[in-house]
Amino acid sequence: MRRAIATVSMGGTLRDRLEAIAAARFDAIELFEPDFIGFRGTGRDVERLASDLGIAIDLYQPFQDFEGMPDAVFRRALDFAERKFDLVARLGAPMVSVTSNTSPESLGDPGRASEQLFALAERAARRNIRIAFEAVPSGRWVQRYRQAWSLVQRVAHPHLGLLLDSFQLLSNGDDLDGIREIPGNRIFFVRVGDAKRVSTGSPLGSWYRTFPTQGDLDVIGFLEQVLFTGYSGTISLIGINDVFRATANRRTGINGMRAVLFLESQVRARLERATSDDANAARLRILDTVPLFDPPKASRLSGFGFLECCVGDRAAVRLGAFFEQLGFARYGRHRTKAVTLYRQGNIRLVVNAEPGADDRDRLSSRPARVCCLGLVAEHPGPAANRGSALLSARRDSPRGAQELELPTIVAPGGTLVQFVPPDQFVEADFVEDPDAEDVSACGLVAIDHMAMGLLLEQLETWLLFGHAVLGLTIGDSVDIAEPFGLTRSRGLANAERSLRLLLNGSAAAARDIGAASPPTGDVEYIAFACDDIFSALERLRENGVAFVPISDNYYDDLEARGLLDEATIQRMRPLAVMFDRSAAGTYFHACTEVFEGCFHVQIVQRNGYDGYGVVNAPVRVAATEQLRQTQDWLQAHV
Repeated sequence: MRRAIATVSMGGTLRDRLEAIAAARFDAIELFEPDFIGFRGTGRDVERLASDLGIAIDLYQPFQDFEGMPDAVFRRALDFAERKFDLVARLGAPMVSVTSNTSPESLGDPGRASEQLFALAERAARRNIRIAFEAVPSGRWVQRYRQAWSLVQRVAHPHLGLLLDSFQLLSNGDDLDGIREIPGNRIFFVRVGDAKRVSTGSPLGSWYRTFPTQGDLDVIGFLEQVLFTGYSGTISLIGINDVFRATANRRTGINGMRAVLFLESQVRARLERATSDDANAARLRILDTVPLFDPPKASRLSGFGFLECCVGDRAAVRLGAFFEQLGFARYGRHRTKAVTLYRQGNIRLVVNAEPGADDRDRLSSRPARVCCLGLVAEHPGPAANRGSALLSARRDSPRGAQELELPTIVAPGGTLVQFVPPDQFVEADFVEDPDAEDVSACGLVAIDHMAMGLLLEQLETWLLFGHAVLGLTIGDSVDIAEPFGLTRSRGLANAERSLRLLLNGSAAAARDIGAASPPTGDVEYIAFACDDIFSALERLRENGVAFVPISDNYYDDLEARGLLDEATIQRMRPLAVMFDRSAAGTYFHACTEVFEGCFHVQIVQRNGYDGYGVVNAPVRVAATEQLRQTQDWLQAHV
């Protein structure tokens, strides 16, 4: 089985796309005609370029509105086909696609349609080219794959077969059961794409198209049924949306390959679990003959073992002081490096000021950033191996004597992920400082979640990484209209909810850091959980922690809507506490000021609530920006 990707899935010039596709190690491409038309060169030039890069052109997509046309129109279409067959020969492509007719000129006569498709297949056969016929929901007479298959059977020409597209099929409400009835050798080409429904109704415009496993369609069931037919040809990936085409091609290529590998692994897992006697022989045949990707199983992740911040030399002291204000006690220094560990409850924060740290080159514009997530994994080694298999780079650092082995992979954007054994603690790498000052804890007990500030083009990359590599479940998408643009928030979490990541994607090219968002691709904030937020905030304020003040209008609105009793709201006002609730529970949270333009901290208390309080994001962003403007004015005038 060959892995291909449609050129329409990527942006840039055709040469740029082919180079990115080759770098991602696809076997072939599906060349869409507009991508060739914009290329300054001949078909031979494209064929040589693809060949030099080690990729094939498995299909060319030039034909639509072909079958069932009036005779005069059909004769012109045949002349057009002959010219395109000349081009396909120069491209070295063995196949072209034809979509079902959408033209109002087409005639609803199956006999005429089959005769014209037969004539086209005959012309193609003279050039040893095959025709892959595809039903599309917008087709006038043929909208479903069963109708397309019936027409292909009626034509009965060896150079005419089916093209099955998961998006066209599943978004049209087609069932999957009939696919298995089609002989595999009559399926000429398979295209796999996913989609998320972004509005109600049936028009295709209500779908946002993505790579497989990133949407809501049953692409796993689709590919499983295709394989049951005996099909072993090309699986072509397709994802069509504005974000993909605006994303760097190398990233899109890697995302695409990661998506198709993950899809194969999910199909393999489903086949391995199948126990039905009637399907057993077919299932074993697929597993024995089709090389479906088989990565190490996703290791169970149970929470944050630590978070590590890379800092400039001078910022290490200031960040350490900020953590101590938050009630963290300095535990000690690393055995061999300029790294300090702070602790409170089950929270471990590492401040890395080592001159050779991986992220030193990213600190030129900011004094600090969260550079590493330490995740507690049941099997750290296999967890990192799964990441490598799914195209995440390894970054295992040299270890000194008696230091922990923490397998490490690189997450999108360069953030490191280290896998920590559940029975070992990071303290093993540190020498306890007996002279460390005793800092009074402030009731923070665990890392509730961590939020990333991303561009929209990075959001899909992180979602795929979290789901495919880390094995986390993707939550619902929530769009929030913030003062500086629309933000799309999606959560990733394990089943126990002991590990949560919130991904905030913004369409803005750059957002002011004072407006509560760091440079894109980095941690936006860390949320610490507590059992009693009012008690914790009182102690934190006594320690000098500065919180973003929230407008009285916010609390007046809470009171007017009757969401809380008056006494609770009066406790919230001076402490700048915000609130959200769901059918399952309640959520209180408060936000510190941004630490030196890098990230901020949230103190949260959840009671059965499973969200992230994103409904309050516009209030938080506006409050942070107003505070920044006030501070700037004071600095300029005092």
